[in-house]
Parts: sequence; C-alpha cells; structure tokens
Amino acid sequence: MASLAQQIGGLRCPSLSTTHLSRKSSFSNNNINQTIKRIQTTKAAAAAVSNAQTRERMKLKEMFEEAYERCRTAPYEGVAFTVEDFHSAIEKFDYNSEIGSKVKGTVFNVDANGAYVDITAKSSAFLPVREASIHGIKHVEEAGIVPGMRDEFIIIGENEHDDSLILSSRQIQYDLAWERCRQLQAEDVVLKGKVVGANKGGVVAIVEGLRGFVPFSQISSTSNAEELLEQEIPLKFVEVDEEQSRLILSNRKARADSQAQLGIGSVVTGTVQSLKPYGAFIDIGGVNGLLHVSQISHDRVSDIATVLQPGDTLKVMVLSHDRERGRVSLSTKKLEPTPGDMIRNPKLVFEKAEEMAMTFRQRIAQAEAMARADMLRFSPESGLTLNSDGTLGPLGADLPAEGLDLNESPPVEEV
Repeated sequence: MASLAQQIGGLRCPSLSTTHLSRKSSFSNNNINQTIKRIQTTKAAAAAVSNAQTRERMKLKEMFEEAYERCRTAPYEGVAFTVEDFHSAIEKFDYNSEIGSKVKGTVFNVDANGAYVDITAKSSAFLPVREASIHGIKHVEEAGIVPGMRDEFIIIGENEHDDSLILSSRQIQYDLAWERCRQLQAEDVVLKGKVVGANKGGVVAIVEGLRGFVPFSQISSTSNAEELLEQEIPLKFVEVDEEQSRLILSNRKARADSQAQLGIGSVVTGTVQSLKPYGAFIDIGGVNGLLHVSQISHDRVSDIATVLQPGDTLKVMVLSHDRERGRVSLSTKKLEPTPGDMIRNPKLVFEKAEEMAMTFRQRIAQAEAMARADMLRFSPESGLTLNSDGTLGPLGADLPAEGLDLNESPPVEEV
C-alpha cells in the first residue's frame, strides 16, 4: 500500500497555460459575434421582405378598392367592348344542336367515309358520304366538298360514341330540288330525264335529282320499258307534291310541245342518233327527224359517214312535219351558203343557218303569195293584185275591172 501511495504521489499533472485559455476564449467570442451579426442580418432582411410584401398587399388592396368603386359607379367607363358586342359574339359562336336544325360550318378534313366540319360546337361534326349529295357519289370531293369550304348543313343525328353531331347536305338539296320542280312546272318547260327503272305501270326517271314516275299512258314512244332504260327522254311535269312525295311526269306532253315548235323553215339544233344508207336520224328535242342523204348537201354524198357521225351536234332546217305519223323531214342542204359547204365547211353552214333559213322562208312566202295571187288575179271583187316584188297589193289601174282573158295573153317568146 505504501508503495502504491508513493507511486500515486509521485504522479504530477502539467499546469494549465494562461495563454492557451485566453486564445480559446477569444475564438469563442469571435464565433458568437459572427453568429449574432448573421442573426441580425437575417432579421433585417426578413423585415425588409415583410415590409415589401406589406406594401405590395396595400397597393393591391388600393387597386381593388379603386376598381370596385369604378365598377359600382361607372361600370362601362373606358371599356371598348360593349354589351352589344358581347351578345353579337355569343350569337356568332352559338349553335342549335337539335335534330332538324340548320347550322353553318367549315370543312376542315375529308376522308373516304365523309367530311369533318367545324360548326363551333363542343366537338366537330361529321358529314357521311351518303349525306353529302342528292346524287350517288363515292367520295365527298365529287360533290365539291373540300377543306376550307363553308356551307349550310342540317343536323340529322348524334354519334353515341363521342357525342359528335351527324350532318347532311342531301336533305337541303332535296328541299331545293322540290322547289325547282315546282318552278319548272309553273313555267311549263320541257326537260330531259334519265330512265333508271320500270314497273308494270310505267318507268322511273331522274329529274333534278328526284325520282319521278312516267306512266305508260304518258309515253309517246312505242319502245318498251327495257328499251327505254338508261335513255334520256323529254318530260314535262304533271304533278309535283312534296308532302306526298309524288312526282308525276309526261313524255307525251313534252313531245307534243316540242313538235308544236317545228314549223316549216325553222332551224333547230339536233344530235345525230344513228346512220342509215338512206340518211341520218336526228334527235331534235325528243323528236326523231330524218335527214335524207339527198338533203345533206347540194353536192353528192356517197358515204354519209364521211360527213356525219353519231353524237355530232348540228343545225338542221325543218322541211316537213307529219304530225299524225310523227315524221319530220330535215335538211342541211337548204342552209348551205354555197353548194357543197356542208361537205367542205360545215361550221360555216351552222353559222349562217338562221340567215339562210330566213331567205328560204321568204322565198316560200313569196311563192305562196304568188299562188294566192293567181287565184285572186281573175277575181276583181277581191280588190287585190300581185305587185312586181311578189307581194299582194291593192288592185291597180293596169288590171281591167272585168279581169284578164288568158286567151288574149301574148305567147311566150323562146330564148
């Protein structure tokens, strides 16, 4: 124990240095001062931010109060967009989505199934191909529907999958077609219709895009229904009833109207239907006329095909018209300014057709007047005679009141 005590007693600790303690104390003071400065700086910055935010809030509050007061006392002061402008804008972009209502829209895309139309609705509308035209088409572009086109459509349904609207142009075209048919009926005009079907009572023809019925009793041709299929025939309206969807047509009335205009010496435009060794059959407004080979030109025509071909359009003059037998004789020979023009220059013949026909009619009128004068020449009681220009005039002093005796007429001298 004594030795242990001695050992412990012999242990000595080094004494603390005063310099070391002072250095440590100085370092701690510096850190504290720096921390205090940072805290003070942070507080100052926070106070500055708080003051800036406060000033901004105050400024916004003043602006709000000013705006509130202005809206309360003078709501429209300095506003260029008026209430009327607002309502106008609403009407411009408003639409009626009810089925049967009409809307205007702009096509912005097309595909094989139809066209997509912007009608300013919540979603785009779709125009199917089958609803794009009154005529049967395979693509909407055939009806002139292309991106950028703006038109009026009618709403006919709604797509359940995406709530888009289904549009139609065909329904609007139907309405216009019925209106057009009523107008044509009122004007009593003749128009062409294409025969597309038949039944036991008559044939079905397309006019103005609508299907009309032509009873067999109203067909003047002796052709049967099969022969008339795909043919265009002249027609007139008999009945136009949109409510009952009844469109009754007559071929007989149309032909009678066309034939009434075929006066002797009149010039009509026709189309070559067929060629025969003896002449060409010409369709003149639904009436077939014969242009005999001898009436084509003053020059001899050995082969009609060298002058005319089926489908050619030409002007012809009516020589005769047998209404009972339905036969019309035509001529281009009488329209030639000089013999042979129909062979060498048919264009000139057609240009001068009306002028040459007028000359022909004048000669016919003069011949008829001379014939009537011959009957009246020996009848002084008629008071008429034939003037030197071939026209009838009052009885002159050169004609004795008792008439003329043919036996006293001087003989004709031979040249």
